[in-house]
Amino acid sequence: MSEWMTIGQVARQAGVGVQTLRYYEREGLLEEPQRKASGYRMYKHSAIQRVQWIRRAKTLGFSLHEIRELLALRDKPNTRRGDIRERAKEKIDDLNEKIAELTLMRDELCALVRVCDGGDAPLEGCPILGALAGDAVEGQDDPSQPDGGQAQRCAKSKTKKVGVEN
Repeated sequence: MSEWMTIGQVARQAGVGVQTLRYYEREGLLEEPQRKASGYRMYKHSAIQRVQWIRRAKTLGFSLHEIRELLALRDKPNTRRGDIRERAKEKIDDLNEKIAELTLMRDELCALVRVCDGGDAPLEGCPILGALAGDAVEGQDDPSQPDGGQAQRCAKSKTKKVGVEN
């Protein structure tokens, strides 16, 4: 097996597209590879592991900027585990904030769905469209108030049912 691989081979084995590899190069996440006289990029096998590492970091919610910082820390000889742990704890805090925001959005949307009679009713007076326009919606729950589990039932429902009786 050759020590060098083409961009297509690396992309295929790493499970990404060729454009992703080029993007990672431009962003400084992936070392610029050697080139043949013909101009073709030639990567070392280690590029596959690096791309897979980047993909795993992305699935944990790290941005490319944060991944770049983690890679720099990883490559720095005096970096301690605590430095990496601190970055992970910061990411957990960011994720918790996003979860709270998404939960509020879901609860508000569930409340709107509950007051919409749906069906064949005319579009005029649609509480969902009205709320998007900034109109007060009659009968809409205050998402900040306890609702007897309505939002939780809505959250657990399938998209088709959206927590309301059809």
